[in-house]
Amino acid sequence: MIDIKILRTSPDVIKNSIIRRGGRYLETFEKLVAKDTEWRNILKDVESLRSKRNEIAKDIAQYKIKKTEPPDELKNLSLSNKKQIADKEDLLKKIEIEVNSLLLSIPNIVDDSVPFGKGDEDNKVVYEVVENRRNFDFKPLAHWEIGERLDILDFNTASKLSGSRFSMLKGKGARLERALIEFMLDLHTLQNGYTEILPPFLVNRETMTGTGQLPKFEEDLYKVYSDPELFLIPTAEVPLTNIYSGSVLREEDLPKQFAAATACFRQEAGSYGKDTKGLIRNHQFNKIELVWFTTPDSSMDALEKLRLHAEMVLKTLKLPYRVVELSSGDLGFSSSKTYDIEVWMPSQNMFREISSCSNCKDFQSRRMNTKFKRADGKTDYPHTLNGSGLAVGRTFAAVIENYQNSDGSVSIPDALIKYTRFDKI
Repeated sequence: MIDIKILRTSPDVIKNSIIRRGGRYLETFEKLVAKDTEWRNILKDVESLRSKRNEIAKDIAQYKIKKTEPPDELKNLSLSNKKQIADKEDLLKKIEIEVNSLLLSIPNIVDDSVPFGKGDEDNKVVYEVVENRRNFDFKPLAHWEIGERLDILDFNTASKLSGSRFSMLKGKGARLERALIEFMLDLHTLQNGYTEILPPFLVNRETMTGTGQLPKFEEDLYKVYSDPELFLIPTAEVPLTNIYSGSVLREEDLPKQFAAATACFRQEAGSYGKDTKGLIRNHQFNKIELVWFTTPDSSMDALEKLRLHAEMVLKTLKLPYRVVELSSGDLGFSSSKTYDIEVWMPSQNMFREISSCSNCKDFQSRRMNTKFKRADGKTDYPHTLNGSGLAVGRTFAAVIENYQNSDGSVSIPDALIKYTRFDKI
């Protein structure tokens, strides 16, 4: 959530950020400015009425000192003043709810370092790590073709059980998926300093609102019709970031780094016709999520570390990849600055996103009312960061495509053999 002080003192900062994002939220911004102006004008009226109430109370007190009854005119004025204040305060509460609702619908302020652009076509390639890109002496197959031929992927049965955009892994395929999860968790917890968390996969509306999925993106979520109302998590970012909602941390305890392996559930609204085959865009998939809490002055350094931690997975697996800095028009709602990591997919002869690492600054902590106390006793909002470390299904796809052999088999990366306990499928 945007700091409302910025709205009141430097509204152009928010407006220009929205314009850099493509202008989609300008109408909401104008409504917010108008509604907040109305709220402040009514607040002035209330303060004036309260001042008048104090004057009336003093006049009435003078009569009481003299042990005489105040005149009816003064009594009626007091009653009228009291009713006006009550009516205005009720209106204030109503408008404050509207202001907060609009404020929750405004995206994060784009960091000044983010390149301007209309969309993903304007994203900036930071660098490529492609020394492990193979020159195949045969036409590389797509991962779904390889998986079905080796009988480790079964999309037909998954479709029968659940519908389109689901997958079922079998035998060594299921083992490879589990190996990838264990490998990634070990890397992040044993080498990169993360604390492993196994969070709930179902969360409430308040939790979804804290990280920015609600209220704007409810159509992308799976809602469970229960009492109380619950949602399946689209990413472990949601429960991990909300661990400290409503809490006050200590500066000396920052940064905090969490890692979680969870299933993720997404409606994929608006993706009709995209990646209808394979593991790239499924309604259910496994992912390792990395979340940081930092002080404001160290969050940009933390973003670089977070990205490098995600890259370590690909480097260790010897998969070719590149790092891309998202343009302003391609940024997610809660992000102020984002790097995407894209892995090479030989069958498509292109890079595909496998991780997104974002600095949300104080946007989420304000929504969650998460604070930290500085050494001097003052409180502030921590910055939150999140990134995939990595999407497991997409890593699975990248491994079997990049490690496929001409005889139809797939070699296992050296780093995974101790987890799979086999070196070839």
